[in-house]
Amino acid sequence: MSKIMNYADILQQQKTFFNTHATKDLDFRKAQLQKLKKLVKSNEKLLYDAIYQDFGKSEFETFGTEISFVYKDIDYYLKNLKSFAKPKSVLTNIVNQMGSSKIVFEPLGNCLVIGAWNYPYQLTLTPVIAAIAAGNTCMIKPSELPENTMKAMAKLINENFDPQFLYVVEGGVEETTAILKLRFDKIFFTGSPRVGKIVYKAAAEHLTPVTLELGGKSPAFVTEKADLQIAAKRIVWGKFINAGQTCVAPDYLYVAENIKAKFLKVLIEEIKKRNYTDNVDHYCKIINERNFDRLEKMIDREKVVFGGETNREKRYISPTVLDHVTWEDAVMQEEIFGPILPILTYKNLETAMQTVVEGEKPLSAYLFSNDAKEQKLFTEKLSFGGGCINDTLMHLSNDRLPFGGVGNSGIGHYHGKFGFEAFSHQKAILKKSNYLEPELKYPPYSDAKLNILKKLLYEFSR
Repeated sequence: MSKIMNYADILQQQKTFFNTHATKDLDFRKAQLQKLKKLVKSNEKLLYDAIYQDFGKSEFETFGTEISFVYKDIDYYLKNLKSFAKPKSVLTNIVNQMGSSKIVFEPLGNCLVIGAWNYPYQLTLTPVIAAIAAGNTCMIKPSELPENTMKAMAKLINENFDPQFLYVVEGGVEETTAILKLRFDKIFFTGSPRVGKIVYKAAAEHLTPVTLELGGKSPAFVTEKADLQIAAKRIVWGKFINAGQTCVAPDYLYVAENIKAKFLKVLIEEIKKRNYTDNVDHYCKIINERNFDRLEKMIDREKVVFGGETNREKRYISPTVLDHVTWEDAVMQEEIFGPILPILTYKNLETAMQTVVEGEKPLSAYLFSNDAKEQKLFTEKLSFGGGCINDTLMHLSNDRLPFGGVGNSGIGHYHGKFGFEAFSHQKAILKKSNYLEPELKYPPYSDAKLNILKKLLYEFSR
């Protein structure tokens, strides 16, 4: 109860501060973003050391997949904030002449960001950056699974920002449950669909809007018209970076039957080339023993054509390729979220895509093909959050593209201007002149007025 009260007190402080309108000032927002960037920059070693303790992740990978996103997003909003926050004029319809119409972007208020464990800095801090840019206060709940990164973020923010503006909550399920009972103006959650449903239900108690960044089984199709060398290189990188613990990683491959043997050979050679052994700094650990055990159970030893080495003490699972996989196999029943790559084959591409359509909508999807018709089929037939043609993961790096799921893989999106909008209310303002006041809309009404109204609506709808 004391924790609940403590979090409630902090939230009340944030509500009081928000109501001063201090966060609406663009200079204030920019100053906070610049301060955060400076803090991250001066504490990079702390952040690198923390994530190494949790994942065994190299500085190169931490910078490339985590810290660089933080810098990029801050710089993006510093450059574009004035433009994003400026009221947008829109056309005014005939019945509101003489008048003008505009959309005013205002902050939602007091936000809660619940981050994910697999990319703890990127997936916690980048939505916080968007919330700051949009003019909100924020309570932040990093995942407790990478404990050291959680503590590093808490130290960074709680020792340098006023809790009435930003505050990091440490702890696990108990703490998350406590803060979800509070009334926020926006909840942003990144994690599994299972936990996403819990967050959604809690938000519904207060009619709080949500953005849910979830997951799913993201397919990668490799057709006869693909460049097999490029496909193998980009699939291997996208699948095994972060030891497969990536929400948009290709979960499984759908390979054209007549090229499967050839592609499998190229794929295995590419994995060997990258040297994902248990003693290199470019291949990290599984987050904990529970997830290690879950993944190990997915490995059908009779279907392993490459890899399969495991070490529970080191939390190491080698890149593992499974062949002759069917939809009935254990590995196809849930999102893998680890370095296991099942291969299914197809004879007809459209039929294979239909099997994906009949399941839950994935967060991402990928197609390797140089054929325009196949690319068109992929784009039009499949429903997924976002993806690539002839690459994996890289759609995340373009700030001009929204990132988010659809259906079971998520609600809402962010990145770039979409992140700003996710934490903003678009308020409609119509400003009318005091001149030219027609009597048409005022009673008493008549058939003549009705006929005029119908004619006006007809003429101006053409």
